[in-house]
Formats: sequence, C-alpha cells, structure tokens
Amino acid sequence: MPLLRQPVRIRWWIFGFLFGFAALSYLQRTSFSVVATQMLPDLHLSHTQFGWLTTTFATAYALSQIPGAAIGQRFGARLTYIAVGLLGLAAMVMTPVAPVIAGGAAVFGLLLLAQLTLGASQGPVFPMFAAVVQSWFPEKRWALANGMQSAGMDLGGLVAAPLIVFLMQGFGWKGALLWLAVPAVVLTAWWGWYGRDTPEEHPSVTPQELAELEGTDRTPAPPLTMRRLLNIATDRDVLLLSVSYLCMNFAFYLLSTWSYLYLVEVRHLDGLESGLAGAVPWLGAAVGAGVGGEISDRLALRLGARWGYRLVPLVTLPLAGVMLIVTTHVSTPYAAVTALTVAFCAVEFNEGAYWAATMRVARADTAAATGVLNTGGNMGGILTGPVVGMLSDAGSWNGAFIAGTALSIVAAALWLLVDPDRRAGAAA
Repeated sequence: MPLLRQPVRIRWWIFGFLFGFAALSYLQRTSFSVVATQMLPDLHLSHTQFGWLTTTFATAYALSQIPGAAIGQRFGARLTYIAVGLLGLAAMVMTPVAPVIAGGAAVFGLLLLAQLTLGASQGPVFPMFAAVVQSWFPEKRWALANGMQSAGMDLGGLVAAPLIVFLMQGFGWKGALLWLAVPAVVLTAWWGWYGRDTPEEHPSVTPQELAELEGTDRTPAPPLTMRRLLNIATDRDVLLLSVSYLCMNFAFYLLSTWSYLYLVEVRHLDGLESGLAGAVPWLGAAVGAGVGGEISDRLALRLGARWGYRLVPLVTLPLAGVMLIVTTHVSTPYAAVTALTVAFCAVEFNEGAYWAATMRVARADTAAATGVLNTGGNMGGILTGPVVGMLSDAGSWNGAFIAGTALSIVAAALWLLVDPDRRAGAAA
C-alpha cells in the first residue's frame, strides 16, 4: 500500500492546529447563543439586550481584524495564536463569573466587556490563517485550505449546541461555559510547543515538501506601513469582495447566532432535542465549506480564477436566500431544520472562494487584505445583532429572514464585478 507509506506533510499538521483554533473560536462564540436560553431569564435580559451583546462581539471582532493581521504579520503565527488562546480563555471565564461578582446593571456591563474581549481575541484567527496558507500551501490548494478552515469553525458551532445543552443540564449555564476552558488550555499549550511560522523553520519539514511549494508566490510581506494598508483597503477588488462578504455574513450571523433561538422560541424545540436540532445546520455548513473550497479550486484551475471563483457564489448565495424564505413557510419543526441546514450549507459553500480570491489579489499582503475582507464580513454581524434582535422582540422573525434573503442576492451580484486575476497595487 504505497499511499499508506507516504508521510503526512507537516503543512497538514499545522493546518490541524489552526483548524482547532477555528473550531474553538466558534465553540466559544456559539455557546453564548445556546446558554442564552437559560442566561436571559436568569439575568432578566431581553432579546434586544442580547442583540447588543452579540453586536459588541461582532464590533470588536470586526475592528480587530486589520490590527490583528498587522500584529500577526509582525510577530508571526506562533505567538499570535498563543495570544488568541489566552485572551479567549479569559473572556469565556469572565462571562459566568460576572453575575457572581456583580449585580444589577454592572452584570450587563461585565458581559459586554467579556464579549468585547472575546471578539478582540478572535480578530487575528482567520487573517493569520490565510497568511499561513500562503506560506505553507501550493496555490492550487488555497481555496480548499480556506474552505476546510471554515469547516473547522462550523464544526465548532455544530458541537456547541448539543455539548452546551448537555453541560447545562448537569452544571447550569455558568458551569457549561467554565468547562470550555479545558480545550482552550490544551490547544494553546500544544500549539506553542509544535507550531512554526514558516516551513523553513520547522525541523520536520522535508526537502520534498519544500519542493512542492515551488511556483507559489511566498514572498515574505515587508513591514506593514499605513500607506500600504490604505492602498490595500481601497483596492477595487478587495473592497468589492469585502462588501459582498458583508452582505453574505448577514445571512451567516442570522443562521449561526439566531437560528437556535428561533428553533426554541418559534418552533418550540427544547432539551436535548433542541441541542441536536440546533447542531444539524452547522453540519450542513461544515460540509458546504469543505466541498465548496474543493469545487472552487477545481473550477479556478479549469476556467481561470475570475469565473472559477465566481460560479460558486452566483449559484449558491441565491439558493441560500430561497431556503431562508422556505424556513418561515414550512409547517413542521424538522422541515424548518432541513431548510436552515440547506441555507447554511449554501452560505458556507463560498468561504473558500472569498478567501482564495482575496489572497490571489493581495499575495504578500494576504494577512492585511484578508483582514480587510473579514472586517467587511463582520460588519454584517454588527448589522445583524440589533436588526434581528428588534425584529424578533417585535415578533417579526419573517422580516429577519427576508432581510437575509435580500442581502444574499446582493452578495452574489457583486461577484460579477470582481476580478481575482488583477493584483492589488500594494502587492504588485
């Protein structure tokens, strides 16, 4: 069996750690929406207040993308992900501790601070991953690697609902969040021991693996100046991708943050049944992210980057919008879960295309450019929190899903203007 004798490339071990950080980041953030079913009545918080908490996370997350990318570009992936793990751990512990050490309005203030810290801690996660892919992977696998990384975050979301529901039954919502400290500590310590910034630095990388990177532009990025950052942030294609990603992420945050509450409050699922049902859409998302990345790479090789990366969003984003509308019209809870799963799969099908196209435009400035991309994308999260919070408090869940449909279609249309073959001026 020759295939079994082939050693696993070190780049895939590095990928495995960063896959773990992506999964952990979404386990952490998604757990907040799951514990909300107990936390909101326990602390006497409204949906609107919950919306502002999620918006605080999304705002901190969005605003930390570019600084996180710049810091990561300066200090490298190894130190950056150690900082990500430690800050995320602190934020998760702060949330259940808040009502123990404070009361009244101060509790809400501490919850805001915890969400602010969590959002800031996760800012570098995905821009730095793109920089690692640019350094460690052949160009023909960029969309697959980014899609699989998104599958990692989706698997974190998948695990969150049933795991947190199970833990809440035994330890309450506070204890459930405290248990999440265990994987954070293990992953951060292990990465600190094994991780390296580039293949050349890792003692186990072979000459054969380095040879496989020939032909891929791996030019190290020079120190990021304000002028180069402005050139990247105002580049036509980076801006188009970022605005499109913003629109797509309204649907993403609607599905990732609010669908569990929708299933509990509108479709009347509860207990472990609600946890398992809430996990199913995340499974669809994980499958969509991985398969979508592979298909995007294959289409880009066959048709060229421009149409190869375009075709997936032109088909799947309108499909996602249609399935959001279907969710509100089906009669049974499990039909709604099915529609949400298809919608989430269709949304996440596009992650590889967005990130690979931005990397192709930016090259050496991949970290900064994908920081701009994810800043735009998470503006969608900032928009989603108060909009969906107010609409759901008013009993208009249908309005929230219609908004997600409209923005999904806009996101697809913007891809017709994107040209991934054109290099950003700052990276030329």
